[in-house]
Amino acid sequence: MKAIVFSEQGSAEVLQYTDIPKPTLDTNEVLVKVEACAVNYLDIHARRNRPEIEAKLRRGDTPHILGSDIAGTIAEIGGAVRGLAVGDRVVLAPCIPCDICSDCYRGAENLCDTQELIGFQINGGYAEYVKAPSQNAIQMPAALSFVNAAAMPIAYLTAWHMLMTRAQLRPEDDILILGVGGGVGSAGLQIAKLTGARVFATASSDEKLKRARQMGANVTINYKDTDFSEVVLDVTNGRGVDVVLEHVGAATWDQSIASLAKNGRLVSCGVTTGNIGTINIRKMYQKQLTVMGSALGTVRELRTLIDLAGQGKLEPIIDRILPLHRAGEAHLLLENRQNFGKICLCPNL
Repeated sequence: MKAIVFSEQGSAEVLQYTDIPKPTLDTNEVLVKVEACAVNYLDIHARRNRPEIEAKLRRGDTPHILGSDIAGTIAEIGGAVRGLAVGDRVVLAPCIPCDICSDCYRGAENLCDTQELIGFQINGGYAEYVKAPSQNAIQMPAALSFVNAAAMPIAYLTAWHMLMTRAQLRPEDDILILGVGGGVGSAGLQIAKLTGARVFATASSDEKLKRARQMGANVTINYKDTDFSEVVLDVTNGRGVDVVLEHVGAATWDQSIASLAKNGRLVSCGVTTGNIGTINIRKMYQKQLTVMGSALGTVRELRTLIDLAGQGKLEPIIDRILPLHRAGEAHLLLENRQNFGKICLCPNL
């Protein structure tokens, strides 16, 4: 089969389009013919410098195939698989938990200490075929396209868990969404509007902010031109917002904290600009702020999202669709922040 692989970390040039053997199945696995695979920043970090990938490559477990956001058609099933059949249209839940720890037992598999991620610890969907445990295959509504389904597992699941499960976003809330042009940001905007909240959104260009307003953002801020916390406080008459969706890290941390109202909740899922942020503890307890982390989400939450998308209540924002062999180009577009929404790779193009 054709696949995008790499055997050493580095620039986008390490990605190679080549032939490799089709995966072989264990009894509880399914083989999926990939129809669409979305590109994530995690793919870029894995390709460049993530230590987990470096360790995998040093062990001689090569080549590596990226891709955690996968939708396609079941091509083969293992002998112990039940409830699925060849030809079923499915989207794959990206997290493979241990299924035996206390977190998994109570349905919080995204907290599992030994979980693996498709496309990260194990090979993923930058290929014509990918294998996965059968419990990761979620059947898709007929109305949902492969491309839209592939755009959901990482970005939409992350945003849903952040806003609905962790921050418990309410219709009367004001929310600030950073980097609204990215996958998590654009997903967060849609979820927030579905909830009924008033949305403040930041982006790096006026074109992205225009798109955000078309999607329903109430207040948009170009973070390159101004301190977004000053705009938030001005528009809210000094009150601030109830929720901040933070996935940038060190570069925006101070402004994000300053943007919060009393009893405000900051929820973070990423640190693309650095891991370390400081906080004024006195202001934190005086304003009774809550700062929380969030990582991915559960299969139950992903099923909810897929159902909402099938009903047309959520429609993933697709920046562009590229053939699989142009994966390097997709990485460069993401690295240079030239996308609004998801970029998807399709092996059949």
